[in-house]
Amino acid sequence: PDTARTIFVVGDKKQSIYSFQGADPEGFDRMRDHFAQRLADVGLPFRPGELLYSFRSAPVILSLVDRVANGAGAPGAGPGVEHKAFFDARPGRVDLWPAIPETPKREKLAWDDPQDLVSEDHHTSLLARAIAARIHAMIAAGEPIPGKDAPRPVTAGDILILVQSRSPLFRKIIAALKTAGLPVAGVDRAAIAEPLAVQDLIALMRFLSLPEDDLSLACVLRSPIGGWSEGALFDLAHHRPSGASLWEALRKGGEAWPDTLAMLHDLRNQVDFLRPYDLLERALIRHGARLRLIARLGPEAEDGIDAMLAQALSYEAMEVPSLTGFVGWLEAGEVTVKRDLAKPNGQIRVMTVHGAKGLEAPVVILPDTAIRSHGGGGRIELVTPDDGPCVWPRKAEATQPIVDALAHQAQAQAAERNRLLYVAMTRAESWLIVAAAGKVETQTPDPACCWYASIADAMQVAGAMPYAIPEIPTTGGMRLQSGDWSCLPPAAALVQTRAPLPDWAMQDAPPSDRGQSVRTPSDLGGAKIIAGAEDGLAEEAALRRGRLIHLLLEHLPDIPTPGWTTALPGILALEPGDVASDEAADLLAEATRSLTAPDLAALFAPDALAEVTLCADTPALGGPMLGIIDRLIVSDSHVLAVDFKTNAAVPATLSEMPEGLLRQMGAYAEMLGAIYPGRRIETAILWTRTAQLMRLPQDIVSAALLRAAGA
Repeated sequence: PDTARTIFVVGDKKQSIYSFQGADPEGFDRMRDHFAQRLADVGLPFRPGELLYSFRSAPVILSLVDRVANGAGAPGAGPGVEHKAFFDARPGRVDLWPAIPETPKREKLAWDDPQDLVSEDHHTSLLARAIAARIHAMIAAGEPIPGKDAPRPVTAGDILILVQSRSPLFRKIIAALKTAGLPVAGVDRAAIAEPLAVQDLIALMRFLSLPEDDLSLACVLRSPIGGWSEGALFDLAHHRPSGASLWEALRKGGEAWPDTLAMLHDLRNQVDFLRPYDLLERALIRHGARLRLIARLGPEAEDGIDAMLAQALSYEAMEVPSLTGFVGWLEAGEVTVKRDLAKPNGQIRVMTVHGAKGLEAPVVILPDTAIRSHGGGGRIELVTPDDGPCVWPRKAEATQPIVDALAHQAQAQAAERNRLLYVAMTRAESWLIVAAAGKVETQTPDPACCWYASIADAMQVAGAMPYAIPEIPTTGGMRLQSGDWSCLPPAAALVQTRAPLPDWAMQDAPPSDRGQSVRTPSDLGGAKIIAGAEDGLAEEAALRRGRLIHLLLEHLPDIPTPGWTTALPGILALEPGDVASDEAADLLAEATRSLTAPDLAALFAPDALAEVTLCADTPALGGPMLGIIDRLIVSDSHVLAVDFKTNAAVPATLSEMPEGLLRQMGAYAEMLGAIYPGRRIETAILWTRTAQLMRLPQDIVSAALLRAAGA
């Protein structure tokens, strides 16, 4: 009770654009008034404050934002919107491109014409190509923009394109950018099954899972994967025997389509052996499906193909990797692919305004500013006196409560659209570009229906000058800028071009000698124990005991000494089979002798490497060698390799050393010599029964290795 309690709340109602997630900007004011009253009741101060400074945008952009917000945006952003630029000397620019007029509606399409495709002469297509051409010209000419320390040329990563929704314009822009050869990040969020390329690949997987699926096979044949014409597919289906499947007819008449039949036969033969990802890669790369899909559908098809491959990898990490299961997983629900575009990574980003909240870019393009039709949007909740049901009538028959609710809803939607415009404009640091295609003039009193008109009115009041770009040969454009852009000469253009491939990249890789066997140091022959000595254990039991000792020597150095007894059961459990308590105690005692010996401390120091896998060519044996060294100590001048041996009989001198162990250590020395050229290579054996380290001269182990090569 004697502690002073405070509350701190930060928020910006102007950026409240998530009403579909329950955001309520009026709730901020309600809670502010609530806490102001509660604090006043107990005599504590309430200090509201506003952060007017913007650390992102240039002054000319902020002044235009204020004009737009206090005009068209006032219902959403609130009156008296004011910003101050922290970087008040930063040059800034706002361009309003001439609007592309709406394309006249065509006559009614024929029944077999695509109903959902935007024609190339549609105003959205024209705008998309104009945006791509202008960006290409800006990058090629090295158009300067203000940098942190000095002017620099604009790059693809500096450009952020914002739309109101993922409409046809959104995809047209991405397609136009890819067609122009510009690096673009692709779609930020999309359903995996929407792209045509993905639908074709799903049809292929359906057929491979069930060859009797005639519809899926027909889709594959007509798609770019098969490349068949409508007439060829009709001939195959129409002339097949009664009751025969399409696959049966194709196999019997395969001489007419050998390439298609060879591809499908190969994929069918691999269905039971390859994972979904590997099967897709086989179809896309080995059989050229990727090239044909991109050639027919355009560069934008790459996004869908790559997303599907990524989903195949994700599925294989979660489920048993079967093709039938993967197809069912894709079709069972709406799999949405999200791409993190928070960082530009040298690519143009195309996003919705909602997705770009919190981001920024030196150059921001707003192409989706024409008049948009907004529906009713969601349901209306009414509280009636008797809490009875609310019937949604036609507008002409609506009662006054319904009319009032509809009006309130329309006003709330208009206010949020204005806040959305505010967020979009304030993403720009130095250069804001506004474009539109379609209707840009409205006779309605609601200025929020057309962002283009709102920005154009504000720019005229601010004294913008006429401006035109060659990509849109009409009038009506304007430019508003501040700062001295004349001191920013065009810098050296950073045109991103694809470097020519070297000659070796176009040559076939040399065939690998898969028949060449890889040997290990332990299988070079020779005895592994002293002649005439007995360990007292059967061979399998002796090998198991050695593996347990190795486990203790590998893991105990990483554990504090007081915890060795506690960790013992867990370490021994790494080797299959139970270990009796007396045997475990004996194993721990043997390992402890080596771990606590003062002269062996360097072997178990933190900088010593444990269980190191080596692979290198051994000239003495004429082939590759693969082995694992128990301990490896590497310094700037020499390398020491130590192998643990648990033999019961320990040789007293080098002359008693078993031949097989000398050959093994000779192989380790030769591999290390290839890996660490110029360093002195040393080998040694640690006898765990006696905790003794026996160093082996290089000439002795090398001679043993030569004897193994001649054996």
